[in-house]
Amino acid sequence: MTKARKLIRVGVVGVGRGQGFAYGAAAKVGMQLVAICDTWEEKLREVEKKFNIAAYTEYDKFLEHDIDAVILANYFHEHATFAIKALRADKHVMSETSACLTLAQGVSLIREVQKSGKIYMLAENYPYMVFNQEMRRVFKTGRLGEFMYGEGEYVHPDCADFWNSISCGQNHWRNWIPATYYCTHSLGPIMYITDTYPVKVNGFVIPHSKDDPVAQRMLCKNDAASMISLRMNNGAVVKLLQYGLRGHSIWSRIHGSKGQMENLRQGNTAMVRLIREQYHENYTEPVEQIYLPKFPEHHKEAINAGHGGGDFFMNYYFAQAIRKNQQPFFDVYRGITMAAVGVLAYKSALNDSNTFEIPDFHKEAMLRKYAKDNWSPDPADKGKRQPLPSILGDIKHSKFAVTYARKNWKEKGYTGL
Repeated sequence: MTKARKLIRVGVVGVGRGQGFAYGAAAKVGMQLVAICDTWEEKLREVEKKFNIAAYTEYDKFLEHDIDAVILANYFHEHATFAIKALRADKHVMSETSACLTLAQGVSLIREVQKSGKIYMLAENYPYMVFNQEMRRVFKTGRLGEFMYGEGEYVHPDCADFWNSISCGQNHWRNWIPATYYCTHSLGPIMYITDTYPVKVNGFVIPHSKDDPVAQRMLCKNDAASMISLRMNNGAVVKLLQYGLRGHSIWSRIHGSKGQMENLRQGNTAMVRLIREQYHENYTEPVEQIYLPKFPEHHKEAINAGHGGGDFFMNYYFAQAIRKNQQPFFDVYRGITMAAVGVLAYKSALNDSNTFEIPDFHKEAMLRKYAKDNWSPDPADKGKRQPLPSILGDIKHSKFAVTYARKNWKEKGYTGL
């Protein structure tokens, strides 16, 4: 960092994930972590002492601290309301996914960004993994031609002990968020590589199987996984697959009119496979290339950062946006659009997977149309016609599942229901 560059003073909400990605890369991009906020007071005091920073259990008090920006790493369904408060307090915001739980929240968040003039960035880190950045670089050269078809996968299996340990309580968001909602890790890279965005969606949801020993030990009210099909604004088709199936997969695949590329599914999955048959073209390169790319910039800083370097670049582009006073690629409009894909894909799944159009939130007419759309699967939202979080309806759990989950929760210090 040059001496002339002023430090960006940052406060983080969330002692777990928050301190990890904010503190780890903050200094390298000219940000200084000065405050942290969480309701988990015991852990909060540990972090306060470890990093010698201010600690708050009350968010309103935290926003009064002398900070330039807020990084939100709190619960999935709380991001929009916390972001709006931070913007009203004259803070820049980088928010973990998802940007909002409901379309009405999304409209409110967009209006607040417009009104405040502050920077808003969605903290979606998967596009910044080295293979996705390389695919963006290659695609922008035009060697693959026009984008025609893409696939994105974020499949993340694990044992019940792990999932229960990070979702203590029947109403923890991980136990009820619909299987389509966590789609940004699969969709974000496709949007970043091709610079396209979705305009139509069909959702397909896969319930937990009764013979799955993981599901038998959890108190999930939601489903195992989802497949989402999209029509993009240039006419391309995209398939997304996410969450609780077997066979871990972080994978992106792009088909253009003149070639195809993807990261490897086995071995070193950061490697890129590029196919260019070069029909009716001058033969200028091998038909197939498999290679390990480097980050286009800041390779040394990113190589050891979390989530395959993605955590470094989230911070880097957030700091860059603040300094340039220019909204980043994953601005509030792309953030809300990705959240809308998850919401509308679940609506589709509940309606025989029929097609739903994704609003263009740049348009004032769309903002007005969805300003009161509070359709929500959150158990705390008890309004009329609110959806249950599973396509199977209200899921009942066995005594064995209740006993097993509560045992895991107790081991983490949680004794509630």
